[in-house]
Amino acid sequence: MTESDLIPVVDYARASADKKKDEHTVRAQQKTNEQTAKRLGCKIVARFADNDKSAMKEGVVRDDFESMLRVIRNGRLSDGTPVMGCIVTADDRLVRKTGDYERFVDALTYEEGRVYADKRGFKDLYSEDVESMGLMGAVVSRMEIKKIRRRVREWHRIRASEGALTPGGRPFGWQDDRKTLDPVEAPMLRQAVERVLAGGSTSGICTEWNHKGIKTPRGNKWVYRTLSRALVNPRLCGFRMIRGELIVDDRGEPVIGQWEPIITPEQWRAIHALFTARQGMFVRHDGSIAGPHPQDYRQHSYLLSGILRCGVILADGTMCGKGLRAGFVKSAGWHRYACVAPVLGGCGRLTRRGDLVDEFVSEAVLAKLEERNASSADIGPWPGQRELDQKLEQMRELRQRFAAHKISNSLFFGEVERLEPEIHRLRTEREQHSLAAQRAAKDVTDIRRRWYSETDDDRLDISQKRTYVREALHAIIVHPAGKGRRPFNPDLLDPIWRED
Repeated sequence: MTESDLIPVVDYARASADKKKDEHTVRAQQKTNEQTAKRLGCKIVARFADNDKSAMKEGVVRDDFESMLRVIRNGRLSDGTPVMGCIVTADDRLVRKTGDYERFVDALTYEEGRVYADKRGFKDLYSEDVESMGLMGAVVSRMEIKKIRRRVREWHRIRASEGALTPGGRPFGWQDDRKTLDPVEAPMLRQAVERVLAGGSTSGICTEWNHKGIKTPRGNKWVYRTLSRALVNPRLCGFRMIRGELIVDDRGEPVIGQWEPIITPEQWRAIHALFTARQGMFVRHDGSIAGPHPQDYRQHSYLLSGILRCGVILADGTMCGKGLRAGFVKSAGWHRYACVAPVLGGCGRLTRRGDLVDEFVSEAVLAKLEERNASSADIGPWPGQRELDQKLEQMRELRQRFAAHKISNSLFFGEVERLEPEIHRLRTEREQHSLAAQRAAKDVTDIRRRWYSETDDDRLDISQKRTYVREALHAIIVHPAGKGRRPFNPDLLDPIWRED
């Protein structure tokens, strides 16, 4: 067989993960593809490879895969070299999703006579049976990946409920076994907690440790984010947390880990409360709070996540009350709200179809806004302005007297600590009053139109809608509907309205 008799093809290789970043998996696949091409009478005229890229995860763009599709569809490279097919080691290196497989088949069969092969030999993609088998393979592959991810998550939850060690590197404060306290680092971490609880600066501790040459377990300098995460980590007192929630046992008590604690649970609760109070606030470099972020500063994906509350009555007669989380159900084409599993503090016994709940609550909130708009008069000026002006004047006079050395340090700082929280509270109330005044003057008809608008530039986004919902409601209790599939019943939604 001469060179001109060989079939010109491209080959494709992919590795989902490459921790060493040496492309060893891709090179091994390319070597196999060369052997396959030689055995089948083909000649590789171009190579395409996506290293360290998943073919399953949403949002991941495989650049070489997309380039290869264009080349195959055109039947030639950019320099005019003919391309008559593609070789891969196996189907799962090429695709993991049915949509990608369909696009590949469409490109390859755009013209007659193209070839496709893996290490086992040629495959006829012009046959409907083989195409269906390929699609089925992609579906099965996707299901297997989901099963693996689900098993991994369950494995982590089970180990957490047993208090087992978490995987990963050595945390600061413990020795290499991650159980025994380090005689130098553990006391430093304990002292850091005590200093922050006493009003010390987290950034100041970072500066002090860096000046002494103290490094993180990875050999880096300390920064505010790194130290604050270490201080608020429940591992310090022996607790375990997953996705921001403590792992508790059947009695609701935190599970104790299999390592030596550095501080007491009371100390951890105190420092956790301290840092939690800073969430949603602008924090200066010295750790002080400068002011609040705007409402719904974080962009949400679903209208009522965290606003809906589980209404299941537990065995002890109390209501679960856990905030429902949202997730998209691809097979159904809509999202659902569900209570989290007991290991995360919920009951896991309630789910509700999300689009129907969103529609009902949206109409209820809009009706409430219309009712208020019809009965409300001008809310007038903010009544707290005079009090705020007085507090600000007191602060100015206090600073002037301190600068002139007319008052002592203890008196000055004591008065500042008293006045600053009051001024912050009054400013927050003024901003809320101003926002309420603007919304009271706004036509509710326009809000309703924009709520359901089909134009992206005109439609209210999720954060704006959530602001109106939170302004009208404290929460919405979702009561259980009973066993089995049942039609949506709005009577099982119990909105807790804010007082007018």
